[in-house]
Amino acid sequence: MISRITNIVQKKEYKTILENMLSLTGLQFASYILPLITLPYLTWILGPELFGLTQYAISLITYFQFFTDYGFNLSATRELAIVKEDNDKVSRIFNSVMFIKIILCIISFLITLILITFVGKFNKDAIVYLLTFGMVIGYILFPTWLFQGMEYMKYTSILNIIGKVIFTVLIFLLIHKASDYILVPVINSLGLIVVGIAGLYIAITRFNIKLSLPSKEDVKYHLKEGWHVFISTIAINMYTTTNTFLLGLLTNNTLVGYYSISEKIILAVNGLLNPISQALYPFISRSVNNDKKTSITFIRKLSKIMAVVGLILSVGLLVFSKTIILTLFGPSYASSVIILQIMSIIPLAVSLSTIFGIQTMLTFNYKKAFTTIVMLGGILDILLGIILIYLLKEVGIAISFTITEIFITVAMFIFLQNKGIKIIGKLNNNNND
Repeated sequence: MISRITNIVQKKEYKTILENMLSLTGLQFASYILPLITLPYLTWILGPELFGLTQYAISLITYFQFFTDYGFNLSATRELAIVKEDNDKVSRIFNSVMFIKIILCIISFLITLILITFVGKFNKDAIVYLLTFGMVIGYILFPTWLFQGMEYMKYTSILNIIGKVIFTVLIFLLIHKASDYILVPVINSLGLIVVGIAGLYIAITRFNIKLSLPSKEDVKYHLKEGWHVFISTIAINMYTTTNTFLLGLLTNNTLVGYYSISEKIILAVNGLLNPISQALYPFISRSVNNDKKTSITFIRKLSKIMAVVGLILSVGLLVFSKTIILTLFGPSYASSVIILQIMSIIPLAVSLSTIFGIQTMLTFNYKKAFTTIVMLGGILDILLGIILIYLLKEVGIAISFTITEIFITVAMFIFLQNKGIKIIGKLNNNNND
């Protein structure tokens, strides 16, 4: 009887995971396909200067998105996955996280005001930056972390896909000449805010959230819990976005174009791995909390599956890199082929480091070690990047990015092996601390 009940529970768990994976896959598809439709159109209509301005404003706002996320997409998700059946605890987590996010959003807005008031580069186009800031408001309103922690990702997927479709349609309906550039940040911000409000309403009603001011203790606790993930997110941002900045600083825009094309392809392929990671994270968090030994067995199996998936993606990129570049971007981007070939191993490295780092180190509460490894990776990428850019220019920064990802994967693997969480080799009989 007990065995039968266990099987029913496990089937329900696996069904939830599969539904979440499918929802997240749909979201990733929309995230990468729809921009391929609108970006070329915007480039043609607005011209390089105005299109560059709207994208530069988004790049600035992205930093505030990282700031207001504060690692809650992992730390709060893990907390919710463990207490999802307790409405009071879920409400306490929701109130604390939203309170902190609102405070961080206010701080971000004040920083934006200072920039557009005192820095000439931002002051000249202040209205664009102010309108684009609405995207931050949309980000904090939409509680992706809550849906993920409660393992109810279909709302996240549906609402975000609707938002992206509306954005795409409005771009074609409203943007017809260069002077319409001011509508781009308006469409971006309004789309995210509307979706954010809808998501917030659904979350509060669906999960019976009781709204209240959080206690100081709860706020302090969640600030502390999210800190290491926050720092590691900054470190990851260091070596995923700073590469382009460094290359442009030390060379020229043409070489940045060659590199950024290949990097966008790599990041898009890496994005295909996100649904698996995001859907499994709450399940593994709860599993580790209940039975560490069984969780390690599951992680070992998952590592093998992800290694195969990552290998297929990496080999595919290596073999078809020339076809991909020349077909999508034309012969003028032929110099990007060697860059894509060098970085083609990154999906394999990321598929494993995601399991080693997020699914294992964070769920087993090795947050400090996770942060340290990623920080070291960020420092390595910057130092190595500067040296290799001088020696090999755009090829050099591609090599630096690749070495950094491999370093992080190997470092996480060695750490787990030393802690007795054997990804490879015989398992210890004792549970891990």
